[in-house]
Amino acid sequence: MPLKDGEDTAGLSLSDSRLFARWGHDLGPESRRVALQKFQYYGYNGYLSDRLSLDRAIPDLRPDGCRNISYHANLPQVSIIFIFVNEALSVILRSIHSAMRRTPSHLLKEIILVDDNSNNDELRENLQRFVEETNQRHPDFIKVVRHTRQEGLIRARVSGWRAASAPVVALFDAHVEFNVGWAEPILHRIQEDRTRVISPSFDNIKFDTFEVEEYPLSAQGFDWELWCRYLNPPKSWWTQKNHTAPIRSPALIGCFVVDREYFQEIGLLDEGMEVYGGENVELGIRVWLCGGSVEVLPCSRIAHIERAHKPYTQDLPTHVRRNALRVAEVWMDEFKDHVYMAWNIPLQDSGIDIGDIRERKLLRQRLHCKPFRWFLHNIYSEMRTYADTIAYGTLKNGLRSDLCVDQGPDTDNIPILYLCHGMTPQVSGGSIQNRESKHCLELVQKSDTEVGYQLALQKCTDQKWTITNILAGNIL
Repeated sequence: MPLKDGEDTAGLSLSDSRLFARWGHDLGPESRRVALQKFQYYGYNGYLSDRLSLDRAIPDLRPDGCRNISYHANLPQVSIIFIFVNEALSVILRSIHSAMRRTPSHLLKEIILVDDNSNNDELRENLQRFVEETNQRHPDFIKVVRHTRQEGLIRARVSGWRAASAPVVALFDAHVEFNVGWAEPILHRIQEDRTRVISPSFDNIKFDTFEVEEYPLSAQGFDWELWCRYLNPPKSWWTQKNHTAPIRSPALIGCFVVDREYFQEIGLLDEGMEVYGGENVELGIRVWLCGGSVEVLPCSRIAHIERAHKPYTQDLPTHVRRNALRVAEVWMDEFKDHVYMAWNIPLQDSGIDIGDIRERKLLRQRLHCKPFRWFLHNIYSEMRTYADTIAYGTLKNGLRSDLCVDQGPDTDNIPILYLCHGMTPQVSGGSIQNRESKHCLELVQKSDTEVGYQLALQKCTDQKWTITNILAGNIL
């Protein structure tokens, strides 16, 4: 929540340190207060953004070979769609300015702004004034779609698609800055094959200093909770020794470009999802399973603000979890239990209402999509799978119910004790015994450790463990 006028910032040491660690040392107390207020509201340095040029230059971070590539003159036009709720006006305007300056005018048909029911008056009055002034010079160039209630970023993207008229649509957050030559390689790839869904390569606009930080070339994937993550490009890409070549990608980070009609044919986004999270993973899986492809283009680079916190929802993991379960039930076949395990949710009677998924299942049938096992084998072989799992969840010992077995350092792969942070109830689990030695995993007192105990394999006593979810039979 934003600070009220006159509210003391002394108690906000965490937020203060995040914003002012590398910026603003010369600000006076009042400017510091205003800057912190904007930071808490937006999740980035809105105070600094308001003082930067809307037409600022950013470094050209394309691989060297990209500058020597030429493209057809008759590429398809694109509609750029910006989605926002309570975004800083200067950030939105900088996104628009960079799109207009760095997209060839004959390729950019229109810009569509989708306001997901912002309650910031500045976004109504001042933004509308900018739109009207722009449209006086370029009639009907900027369209504005305003939701009368907050629908979430997923449905907002679909609203933007419905308003678009160009043969290609580009769906972006409204806190980006386009680099030179971003559009041509994407439009060329889609012109060659309309079933390609394309992501640019992303660089980072630092939330505090607004400096552009180069990110390495990456594919885009996800974990079993369906949080998106950057991936090292596949070996097949490296063997080409061509850093301008498209990178095959299992999923999408969130901003992407697609043939407008193909996007409808493939099922748009799942509008049964809520707010934000998982829709980009679901789209990537669906495109691959149903005959299309997903790729990241090194020659198309866009800088994106990675917020310090996301201000538009108080409980983002709850929405991501619900959305992830929808994806699991529709698309993941026998691997859906991996999503439930990742979120520590029982497979039966989870208590989570994921909504009606009948239409999405019918879509899968109508498109004659492949099984999810094909996706794991052919597209996302790096994704770890688990066979013969009999139980999952929080693992506690009756001797100290506040301590749990946790994952140790990746380097040695040894389990450790850690304070429990799971919130679900426990069920009986019994002892954990090594089949060969007949020794048990137990707690032993160790005064020189942080928690006073450590794990050990030793002669079995009467210690018992509990685990949240049991899948098969008795695990004693």
